[in-house]
Formats: sequence, C-alpha cells, structure tokens
Amino acid sequence: MTLQNQQNSTTEKQKVIFDHDGGVDDLLSLMLLLTMDHIDLLAVTITPADCYLSDATISTLKILSMFKRTDIPVGKGNLHGENAFPADWRAQPKICNVLPDMLAQSYNEKQISDLSAEELINACLTHADNVSVLMTGPCTNLVAAFEKQPELKQKIKNVIWMGGAVDVPGNVAMYNHDKSAEWNAYWDPIASQKLFASGVVVKLIGLDATNCLPVNIDFLSQLAAQKEYPISSLACQFWATTINTIPSYEFTYFMWDVLATCVLALQGDEITFEPVKLNVATEEPNAGQTYRDPDHGFDIDVAFKVDKDAVLNYILKQFTC
Repeated sequence: MTLQNQQNSTTEKQKVIFDHDGGVDDLLSLMLLLTMDHIDLLAVTITPADCYLSDATISTLKILSMFKRTDIPVGKGNLHGENAFPADWRAQPKICNVLPDMLAQSYNEKQISDLSAEELINACLTHADNVSVLMTGPCTNLVAAFEKQPELKQKIKNVIWMGGAVDVPGNVAMYNHDKSAEWNAYWDPIASQKLFASGVVVKLIGLDATNCLPVNIDFLSQLAAQKEYPISSLACQFWATTINTIPSYEFTYFMWDVLATCVLALQGDEITFEPVKLNVATEEPNAGQTYRDPDHGFDIDVAFKVDKDAVLNYILKQFTC
C-alpha cells in the first residue's frame, strides 16, 4: 500500500508517525498504539539510542506482524547523539526478542524502508496533513527531517514527546553531569533545543508527569490476571524484564513512553498540560536540562498532572484486545 493510498483509506482517523528508540517501554508503546482504533499509523521510525538498532528493528517488525500490520513501513535511523546510553541498558531489549511468543513470531523484512528514518518521516508528511508525531526516544530523527525539508513542519499537528524534566530532578547520573536532565533530552541536547525552537506544537511528557507511574508488582498482578488475552500476557512479560529495577536504590522503571502514548487517546482530565516557556541546556554540567526560561524560552505544553488510576485502567482495558 502506498503512503497516499494509506492516507486516503483512513481519512477520519488521526494520522500518526511513531519514532521510538527500541527500549522495553518503547515496544510496549507500539503495542498500545496498535490497539487504538482511532489511529492511522503512517510509519514507525527507530532511533539507535536506548537500543541496538538490529534488535529494535526485529522487535518492531514482529509486533507489527502480531497485529497484522505488515502495511506499515519501518525506517531505520542512522544518526547518533552526543551522549550514548549505557551499553547494559541498550542490550536489555534483547531479552524481549527471546521471549517465547516473540521467538515464535514471524516478521516481514520487506517492511523495512529503503529510506532513512528522517527521509521516511518527510515522505509521510509530503502525502499527509495534520499529523501527530509520537516520539518516545530522542528527537534526532525528527529534527534531521525538519532540517532537510523545513516546509513540511506545517504538516504537523503536534509532537508528543517523552522527554525532559522541568520541576523535578532528572535521571541522568553521569560523572560529568549534575543530574538535572532526562535521558532522551540528554542523548542529543542540541537536537532537543532545536525541537523546542522549531515552532511546532510540542506536548512534553517529562518526568514531572511520569514519576507518578512506576512499574510495580501491584500493576503487574492486575495485568497478569487478564493473561488469557495474548497482548496482556506479552505486555506483562515485557515489563517483567525490568523487574531488577523494582525497587532500586538508584533507578526505578516508570511508564515513561506508555504515558506519552496515552496522550493520543486521553484528551480530558486524565493528563493535563500547562504552557511553559522552556529552554534546553546544551553544555556540561547540565546538558539536556529542560529549564524554565521566561525571557528566552520557547512555548511548550508540559504535562504536570496525571490521573494515575484513569491511565492505568485505560492501559489494562486496551491490552484486553
């Protein structure tokens, strides 16, 4: 199916491009996105950040095949940020590919586009209007797309980005950092600043919002209780691979990307945004920090308040498909 035909066949749905970076929560976000009947998913692009690209590509293709969405093109990103994710974190998604349901799942390599990630984004925008870009990794691919064809920014309805930490501490704990930044913004701080300055509508789901949604045993127990549904069972297995962080002295696994994905479906009081003038630091010791800057900042919609129970109930319901 061509991009043009795909657009015309689902004109009443919200068109979405999903750019992710292959982590466990990114894969869960893809699963959740594919349960949303009101979404027309134009393409999936991958940033080689919190993953190794080959693993993330296979996982993405297998999940698309599970949902019988072999029509969706997948673009592989070849751009790298300034600050690499730890190798152990990048390797964690390998576990997902050896879970029984994933090992048994076939996939279609023909879905891999000949275009790079940023080229595929622009190809989609060329043939579609009013597109939401859901971004659960660093913003490098999207910013590269803007720089190649800036006129296509007008095709974007909004960018929903899981990134940043405004009024709470960050989760970057590196020897040369003051712990003020969140990892997606820190991976490529210059691209993060360029996104804010781009003029597109950015709806930021940062740690201020996601800190209320840790992955805990209580939630996993509720998900396991509906294991007769294949997607619930697989989601529970995916989240179980993060169990070594529950609890952790230094790190806890949260529903970062899954919450950002919920923004596409929950448009009421479940997730509320406030307009804030934000900027991004690009140099040590606070590279990637998303900070309030009333005088020189950019207008960003930031999520601060989340109805935790409503979001969790929505996730549980969607995974009963």
